[in-house]
Amino acid sequence: MKRHLISKLTLTLGAILYLAVIPYLEWNDSHVFNPDWPAHARFHEVWQLSTNIALGILVLWLCWRRSQFVLSGVINCLVMGGVLVSHALSDHIGSTVKSGNIAKLILGQDLAVIVALIVVLSSITVVLNHRKTAEKQ
Repeated sequence: MKRHLISKLTLTLGAILYLAVIPYLEWNDSHVFNPDWPAHARFHEVWQLSTNIALGILVLWLCWRRSQFVLSGVINCLVMGGVLVSHALSDHIGSTVKSGNIAKLILGQDLAVIVALIVVLSSITVVLNHRKTAEKQ
């Protein structure tokens, strides 16, 4: 039971980032209401935020109501892994993770990249810890 609680808390913290923290940081003039962005880019921003919020709610439900840790962990990895993929491609596509909202570096990397990596790695750990149990079901 202790392992389940730790898994629930780990996955919940990861989901809260894209369910609440990122939307809070992006629902302003730097992103959603940025007058310099084309209307279609703002459309995609809201689409991405609403999809991530829905996935975060799903992760919470899967964790706390169904104890489906493997699927919850995979969803966390897909959402926050997207941050890492986008960062890895930033030189190629001419983008940056820096937005002006939070511009902190840790070990030479932007805070957003470090946080995404922590969520992905901790979610992978949960998945690996529960994979055998899920395979038996």
